[in-house]
Amino acid sequence: MTRVTLLAGGVGGARLAHGLDLALGPDDLTVVVNVGDDTTLHGLEISPDLDTVVYTLAGLNDEDRGWGLRGETYATLQQMGRLGEDTWFTLGDKDLATHVVRTARLRAGTPLSEVTAQIAASLGVRPRIIPVTDDHLATFVDTPSGRLGFQEYFVGRQHADAVLGLHFEGADDARPAPGVLDALTGADLVVVAPSNPFLSVEPLLAVPGVRDALASTRARRVAVSPIVGGQAIKGPAAQILESLGHEVSALGVARLYTGLVDVLCLDRVDSLLAPAIADLGLDVLVTDTIMGGAEGRERLARELLALA
Repeated sequence: MTRVTLLAGGVGGARLAHGLDLALGPDDLTVVVNVGDDTTLHGLEISPDLDTVVYTLAGLNDEDRGWGLRGETYATLQQMGRLGEDTWFTLGDKDLATHVVRTARLRAGTPLSEVTAQIAASLGVRPRIIPVTDDHLATFVDTPSGRLGFQEYFVGRQHADAVLGLHFEGADDARPAPGVLDALTGADLVVVAPSNPFLSVEPLLAVPGVRDALASTRARRVAVSPIVGGQAIKGPAAQILESLGHEVSALGVARLYTGLVDVLCLDRVDSLLAPAIADLGLDVLVTDTIMGGAEGRERLARELLALA
């Protein structure tokens, strides 16, 4: 049995979680998920990264978009618009059910980690899904237009603003959710998903104890680069690397993770970067990192598992 912990956020994290679930037994995978992009809209508590991971593992996600539920309808959102609500944040009818349930249970006093476990179990998800913290943690993005809340930056303004810095509100006082630190220190393999290093991974590491647990675990640690051929597979990772003064390449990603992982996994198109990454003290796995469908996800997962 290989015990695996995946640090994840966004679509890349969800897809690799799916691959690992296919490759592992049901009790061997723990996914620790970013909550820095959580938000409250229309009185509802929304956890986009948690939902993307859960929906993907449940086989319910919209594969074309990468987020949301397959076969959605939007009658509620359309009616809200008629009633004068701002509907810039897309919420489908079935997706709204998740947020209604989450909100009711949170307000009844159930921690987010327990609510997440309940929702995941109801949808038939096998791996353990844990938010990095049950406490308040909110990502804010510093831009030339000022400091923006994550969803305003990412969805409302379509991540068009240059990112000058990041602020993780509540991080100093947040505590890791139950099971997070044990999942890192007790694993045989810890994988950092090909998620945005700044918007998805850094909020995880900002929670006190998480960075130290990753740095000190005896597990083999591997990160999958979200940058392929100088471009992000999805989202604004390349733009943020550039605006914050980092090289826009898998080598730039490797420099961010030096000291935190043992291996960087990069795509074949970036194989010429392998010697420079090795010079940083990292081992290198060169493979096809584009997870096209379930078969591609499981193949990548099995290559990563071979590193344990």
